[in-house]
Amino acid sequence: MARQQLSGTYQRSRIPLYLQVADALRRRIERGEWQPGEKILTLEQLEDEFQVARVTVRQAVDVLQNDGLVRRRQGKGTFVSERLTDKRWLSLDATWESLISPIKDNIPHMIPAPDAPARPRLAKGEGKLAEQYHFLRSVQSETGQPFAVVNLHLAEHVYQRAPEEFQTHTALPVLVELDGINIKEAKQTMVIGSADVEVAALLQIALNAPTMEARCVVLDNSDTAIYVAEIIYRGDCIKLDIDLMGRSHGTSCDNR
Repeated sequence: MARQQLSGTYQRSRIPLYLQVADALRRRIERGEWQPGEKILTLEQLEDEFQVARVTVRQAVDVLQNDGLVRRRQGKGTFVSERLTDKRWLSLDATWESLISPIKDNIPHMIPAPDAPARPRLAKGEGKLAEQYHFLRSVQSETGQPFAVVNLHLAEHVYQRAPEEFQTHTALPVLVELDGINIKEAKQTMVIGSADVEVAALLQIALNAPTMEARCVVLDNSDTAIYVAEIIYRGDCIKLDIDLMGRSHGTSCDNR
């Protein structure tokens, strides 16, 4: 890439230069351009390629080393780690059953939400509002690492069926096991976003880091939206699994 193009690319981003370089190198490793155990370019070569200062390259390599992607060998250079862990462990599948099963035993960390809206906003095709809602906000974690912030409006009459369970367990598995609740439809939409100050703090990621924002709406037999969730995932742990041949069955919905 020409130097002018590189300069323009850097200037369009508010992300620090060393993180931009680290992300570019990470993608090369993930794509297999450098195999496990293989030596990557020298600091001098990276400095020349990315047209950044030596200290920027060193910081970028430090990030990769802290993430376990590379390791330095004194006097020999920097090498891709022999064992690479797939950070994108959270798969958003396209079937209802495959989303419910893995998260039945997950325990959310509830956080206060004093300014929560009394009712969710509903778009066209998302049913009608319940008379009243109970708002739940939580942070979801895996092995101590936060990966999602969940904002959930649950119809009050549904919440009152099992308030303790909804406060201590992931809501969707509790909902589907309640007697007398007939789910007619469930919809999910997902968009790419970036972390604001609050989300960055809760998920322990950088400001403006990539996120995946999912919205799930569950309707009962009367077309009432009994579950409306807005989930913000940290982007570095998400992958989407989609059956392009259309063999999947069931209704897609997020797992919260």
